Amino acid sequence: MDLHQYLCLSFAAYLGVVTSSEVRLVPGPCAGRVEVLVNGHWGTVCTEGWDKTDAEVVCKQLGCGMVKEAFRSGLGAGSSPILMTNVVCQGTEKSLKHCHFEEPEDCDHSQDAGARCQAAEYTVLPVRLVGGATRCRGQVEVYHKNRWGAVCGYGWDLTDAKVLCRQLACGRPQRITNRCSNFHSSSDTVLLGQLECTGKEDSLTHCQNQSWEKLPCPSYLHAGVVCREPFALRLVDGPRACSGRLEVQHDGEWGTVCDDHWAMPNAEVVCRELGCGQAEPVSQLVWERTRFRQGTGRIWLDDVRCKGEEKTLQNCAHRIWGYHDCSHREDISVVCQVN
Repeated sequence: MDLHQYLCLSFAAYLGVVTSSEVRLVPGPCAGRVEVLVNGHWGTVCTEGWDKTDAEVVCKQLGCGMVKEAFRSGLGAGSSPILMTNVVCQGTEKSLKHCHFEEPEDCDHSQDAGARCQAAEYTVLPVRLVGGATRCRGQVEVYHKNRWGAVCGYGWDLTDAKVLCRQLACGRPQRITNRCSNFHSSSDTVLLGQLECTGKEDSLTHCQNQSWEKLPCPSYLHAGVVCREPFALRLVDGPRACSGRLEVQHDGEWGTVCDDHWAMPNAEVVCRELGCGQAEPVSQLVWERTRFRQGTGRIWLDDVRCKGEEKTLQNCAHRIWGYHDCSHREDISVVCQVN
């Protein structure tokens, strides 16, 4: 290890940076074979007992929205160890590791589990961020010549990062790294460098670039970015994935929604956005609210007024984010008709 690497690693340790997530989808970022990180090693999940509720936890953990499909085969066999089988989730867990599971005994890679999440429908591959706590932050990797590889940080700037963040359906870039990156490097191969984007491209791979396979670029100079986390919804602490206390993600932080002026059109927008069918009547919603636990932390939204035609709750009228006159006793819950 040379002096530059030592200083970068020391700096990352000083910041207490999270260097890896506990689950990923390969090739990803929001669709593919499920892989989990256990004791510092990545491995696959056996399809024994694997269903849509288990995949739901993975999709939410990755910030990829609701699950669209749970795969039990056909995603290409992994080569790493098989680490989990008979996974049983309730759908309300915040991490796959919080679900019940067993150590595999008789599985093979033809039984590797997979998932396709809602965000995969508008995420243009082949670009991903790896080594960060969520799918919207990490080291940049591109799929080029049938393999994944890193991007050298020479020339990496906010204009390039803007294209990438938009491509991944994340918010605008908050910070870029092209020197002393805090992210865990998962690829030793550097495929591209000197990207020159105008900012209008649909994909990072459409930007002008140079092949970098035969040129030097140490790992601490790999390109990385922290994008703003996209708006997201979830229903938590309920008996199933489509009922529970409503929480929204804003600027990477989850918070609750106050019940002031809550009405049926609001609930219809929520259920439709989550892919959960129609909402139960408002009277049922008020009754259900007392069943679910109160939230903690932020109360993000108050006085939400939807017309019922909005594609997302964030397009409904509401107070400024974080401004409210509520307590968590007024956290709204939503019950949709799809389990």
